[in-house]
Amino acid sequence: AADKINLIPQDFFAELCEQIIQHLNHKIPGVNTAELCQRIQTSGIEINVGDLAKIVNIISFLFSTAASNNLSTEELITTLGNAVTALPKHAVQVIRHVWNEQGKSISVSEDARSMATVGQFVDIKWKLGVAMSSDTCRSLKYPYVTVTLKVADPSGQITDKSFEMTVPQFKNFYRQFKEMAAVLETV
Repeated sequence: AADKINLIPQDFFAELCEQIIQHLNHKIPGVNTAELCQRIQTSGIEINVGDLAKIVNIISFLFSTAASNNLSTEELITTLGNAVTALPKHAVQVIRHVWNEQGKSISVSEDARSMATVGQFVDIKWKLGVAMSSDTCRSLKYPYVTVTLKVADPSGQITDKSFEMTVPQFKNFYRQFKEMAAVLETV
């Protein structure tokens, strides 16, 4: 991962570290690696979303471990120097700066730890479509609903999950959401 971190310009790496800190502080649901990866690629850097997601996981683990052990900035940098010799100098500088500025704000409560094992719902989008025809059937006229859920996994990486439903399936889905809303009203 160190060679991939070396590819990321310092400003993008700093933004990534800031987003990870915000995620660990529960201020944002996660790091949108797809959007950040696209911006990095637009700047001319060859990196894929999978590699960026691994970097997010590593830095997130680094910050959360440092927070749970109450490491000072110097202790963190010393530990990094002893453990990871191949980490690029600009990355160490960014980690030092971000940890120095915001590291103490990370709260590692038991509630946060237990909640971290489950993903977090971020957004939902849906659209209605009609399949007009296919190569095997000339006239389908089949309506369907496409639903896209945006979910932040425990490491903070935001992913989209999409699925299609028939209109009756969507009506059942909608009915179940209404039932959940009614139950939540009583709480």
